[in-house]
Amino acid sequence: MGARGGRGAARTGPAGSTGRRLCLAVVLAVLPTMAASEVVSAALQDSWGDFWLFRFFLNAAGYASIMVPGFLLIQYFKRKNYLETGRGICFPVIKSCIFGSEAKSAHPDDISLAARNETMESSTAQQILKLLFCAAGLQASYLTWGVLQERVMTRTYGATETDPGEKFKDSQFLVFMNRILAFTVAGLYCALIKQPRHGAPMYKYSFASLSNILSSWCQYEALKYISFPTQVLAKASKVIPVMLMGKLVSRKSYEYWEYLTAVLISVGVSMFLLSSAPTKHLSTVTTFSGVVLLAGYIVFDSFTSNWQDALFTYKMSPVQMMFGVNVFSCLFTMGSLLEQGALLESVRFMARHSEFAVHAVLLSICSAFGQLFIFYTINQFGAAVFTIIMTLRQAFAILLSCLIYGHAITVVGGLGVAVVFMALFLRVYARSRMKKRSKKLPTGEVPVQKV
Repeated sequence: MGARGGRGAARTGPAGSTGRRLCLAVVLAVLPTMAASEVVSAALQDSWGDFWLFRFFLNAAGYASIMVPGFLLIQYFKRKNYLETGRGICFPVIKSCIFGSEAKSAHPDDISLAARNETMESSTAQQILKLLFCAAGLQASYLTWGVLQERVMTRTYGATETDPGEKFKDSQFLVFMNRILAFTVAGLYCALIKQPRHGAPMYKYSFASLSNILSSWCQYEALKYISFPTQVLAKASKVIPVMLMGKLVSRKSYEYWEYLTAVLISVGVSMFLLSSAPTKHLSTVTTFSGVVLLAGYIVFDSFTSNWQDALFTYKMSPVQMMFGVNVFSCLFTMGSLLEQGALLESVRFMARHSEFAVHAVLLSICSAFGQLFIFYTINQFGAAVFTIIMTLRQAFAILLSCLIYGHAITVVGGLGVAVVFMALFLRVYARSRMKKRSKKLPTGEVPVQKV
């Protein structure tokens, strides 16, 4: 038995070594494939991480992680009837955040109208100076903001002869930067200048804040897929979906000139888009992504303005609205950035590229002070004058973008831009004529173009 076993062992020795060599060869052959698959999966992970839809849902999940517990807490206090039974140090804070004073006031249009009537008593020279100040402030703030926005989202930082540099990819961080400075400016303004007694429940600002964050994020992301002039024209033409939604949902009726201007805007935008020469970066996918992001911007921005209009039935000033919305905007964006680990990554990018840090800060300053100019202009001169100034700003923004960043516009495209802005000015003129005719009747609210 022992000898037979020894011979068996001797026989299996060469076969075992052959098997081990075969296994080793298989492993050596598979290793490069495994390494390559790891590289491919890492690249795939990076591409998914940069894909706008993935980042959108990732951001939304971060906001939901704050909103859902907040919603449950609000429902708990309401079911408990805390307004009647609550006591203690936290009662004023909880009452202000969840219940408010429930005191409603006249619509802000009535307040701004009274303010404008007072300003009419001042001299014509003073009014002209005020108007020039408002126009210059709005143009300087938002033209600079537009140029910087395109620079940050479409160009690289740290490029040298040997290194192509890197692009900043996290639009949410830019939204956070804008909102935290706007929150600071609005807070200082409210602290230094007397404001009306606040009556709205604080949590109601969160809905406008969420839609405002998402609209701004879509606006930044869209620049990765479309040109800045295209984005400006799309923003100028959002009157079209607003009219469609009003007709389908609210069964609203419109004047003939509103249909005419909507058709002119559609024709002008179509002329611009169809005449644009295709570039090597243009593809069906990127074009579709840009259109979807612009649609998202319009939808979220429309919700923001409508929700803010409803909130203005409470007793508050526009700067209080700015403060309340930006409180929640800072909370949502900071929470989401921390959950993703993106805040430190963006700060490191700022540390690596001081030029980006300067651009991000200037972008936030222009956005915050631009909002103050909006409130002041509407308060002093009304929504019609503000709309004219901002329409001119959009035309100048397209011109600046083409001059600085080399966007080519054909003759047909230029005619399309002219048609769009002619239609916008026609809307302003027709609306002012309609308001003069119906002075004795209750006037409706004048929609204001958001930026």
